[in-house]
Amino acid sequence: MRRFAALVALAALGACTVGPDYHPRTTAQLGVPDVYSLPAGPRAEDLTHWWQRFGDPELSRLVEQARTTNTDLAQAVGRLRQARESLVQSRANLLPTISGSAGYNRSFNLRGGASNLTLPDGTVTTITRSAGDSFSLGADAQYQLGLFGEVRRTVEASRAENDAARFDYATVLVSVTSEVGRNYVLARAYQAQIANAQASLAIQDDNLEIAGFRVQAGLVSSLDAEQARTQRAQTAATVPQLQQQYDQTVARLGVLTGQAPGALRAELAATRPIPTATAVGAGIPADVLRQRPDVRAAERALAAATARIGVAKAQLYPALAITGNIATNATSLGNLASTVTGGLFAGLTQAIFNGGRLRSQVRGQEAAADVALAAYKGTVLTALEDVENALSALTAADARQREFAIAFDAASNAAILGRSQYRSGLTDFTTLQNQELALLSARNGLTGAQADRAAALVQLYAALGGGWDETILPDGRVPPANTGAR
Repeated sequence: MRRFAALVALAALGACTVGPDYHPRTTAQLGVPDVYSLPAGPRAEDLTHWWQRFGDPELSRLVEQARTTNTDLAQAVGRLRQARESLVQSRANLLPTISGSAGYNRSFNLRGGASNLTLPDGTVTTITRSAGDSFSLGADAQYQLGLFGEVRRTVEASRAENDAARFDYATVLVSVTSEVGRNYVLARAYQAQIANAQASLAIQDDNLEIAGFRVQAGLVSSLDAEQARTQRAQTAATVPQLQQQYDQTVARLGVLTGQAPGALRAELAATRPIPTATAVGAGIPADVLRQRPDVRAAERALAAATARIGVAKAQLYPALAITGNIATNATSLGNLASTVTGGLFAGLTQAIFNGGRLRSQVRGQEAAADVALAAYKGTVLTALEDVENALSALTAADARQREFAIAFDAASNAAILGRSQYRSGLTDFTTLQNQELALLSARNGLTGAQADRAAALVQLYAALGGGWDETILPDGRVPPANTGAR
């Protein structure tokens, strides 16, 4: 065994690693610009728990629940565990495989002898019975030494794939968190629009009553009453559609939190305002290389593909296998150490003819690395696109919110004056109707702008890679059995 260990050490020292070494790409190689094309501002805030910036306890509770019970996250954890076990198996190939055996044998000799034995039929025979014991112990060792680094490259690839699986989990975490935030904003926006419609219905009921009185008094024709009825019915018809959209959003929130679609209906029934928060700076484009988990996962996938080239290239060179064994055999346990035999064998194999299959495998892995590089670049560019789209959406929502606030104030004043003038007979119902429609439109426009701003903030937080923390990502190890977790 000492010779076996020495041979393994000498072979390892003489081994070399073929294939390209992985080197991270620079921002210039990835086509990352120095600054965004839109005003971005400095990026200094910690966005790990961005939902807390909205100051909405219900939103925070839903996000935290989804981060522990979402089914997509459970699948990501399972894939991470698979990657972890693949890394463990790859590392095991760096070490020899040792197996042991033990045996016991007892033999009998039933020939001749002087002992009398009476058989069932009364016949008497004589035999001599002798017995012997033997014990054996043995151990075998096998080691497939990667002279040209195929084992080490395999471990390198598995380690990169394990890291990629961790970042894939973080990507799902960011996506689930942002989906909960976006759907929560939508749910509150639909509630606000339903409230807007109901407020308009209350005013239109008054208008219909006033129009009826004026018709009875002979001051106006029945046209005013019919117009009032038409306007009210059209407004009332929007409520069922808004309710349907609200119900669908609440159902989506239930599924995102790992529950039945209707689990949150009672909990979210009370109307709450659309959440709002302060905007953040986006920093510089190079920040996405560190902050976005999908970018980190794509980078690790490229590292794994690069390592696989070395694994394929090593198959073109000789492979060394070393085996060894020791054994002992004795008639008693005390004599097992008296005679020990063993053997050591080293075999070298080299592919001579395979129809070009091995070189084709190398070219295939090189192509896979090119695909991974293109995917990495595409992920980076998509991340930059997400940030710029979110910045644009936030800027537009801010501008729309300012203008709709002015429009709502003006429409409110105009509607008050219009109702007063109609009661006094100073204007016709068509003018009042137009003013009421303008008020409802301005109110819904302001609600929509507020919801768009909140949704743009959620979009920006997610685009910047908010919602995950690298220091607390799982590594794929199975938790202790007494916790009940898997």
